[in-house]
Amino acid sequence: MLVDTPQALRAAVTPGRRLMGLDVGTKTIGLALSDTRLVIASPLETIRRRRFREDVAALFALIDRHEVGGLVIGLPLSMDGGDSSRTQSVRQFARNLLAVRDMPVAFWDERLSTAAVTREMIAHDMTRKRRAQIVDRVAAAYILQGFLDAMGRSGPPT
Repeated sequence: MLVDTPQALRAAVTPGRRLMGLDVGTKTIGLALSDTRLVIASPLETIRRRRFREDVAALFALIDRHEVGGLVIGLPLSMDGGDSSRTQSVRQFARNLLAVRDMPVAFWDERLSTAAVTREMIAHDMTRKRRAQIVDRVAAAYILQGFLDAMGRSGPPT
């Protein structure tokens, strides 16, 4: 079930369940996980993309293991806020995912998330090799944290 606001996702998620953030790329899917209070996002891992069926099996195994109640998928909008070919690809990924298992899903604007994360890692003198290893999952945490922050500003669910 696609929802359109942080508040709608909060209302759709069973209390005590986590949110998972996804940074869906062409070669990898960066993953992040919230705490059960839906306040803090932490990088989780990176799935190397293969076939959709394999990607989804790995993703759902993690969703089940971490008791995830909803997904926040980074939406790569163009700089003017419109859709691009990547945006359409991510929307299709979400539709395909929901066809396998229905769960609450929200999109979140991810413009410049990877660039912001990369700048921070460079500022902390992280090697290029290490940045490449973790950038996708850290970008997913950046996306998820922005969503959690927006969700928290709305107050507790009613």
